[in-house]
Amino acid sequence: MLQLHDGQCGLCVHFGEQHPHDTKLVQIRSSHKAPETLVDNCAHPKHAPLHLKVTPSSGCDGFEPVRAD
Repeated sequence: MLQLHDGQCGLCVHFGEQHPHDTKLVQIRSSHKAPETLVDNCAHPKHAPLHLKVTPSSGCDGFEPVRAD
């Protein structure tokens, strides 16, 4: 398992944005831990046309933290 920190994709609102309530994503965001092999889409508006696939430990300057509901 990877330990996630602020600024990494797994804690960004755009990581898995197409399915934000997926059990896997909810667990990642609450525990700040993610499987090393997980890959998902980045839906950041500037990146969406590129159809990027990123890992939870990836990161970019477009990071937006997930709001706690």
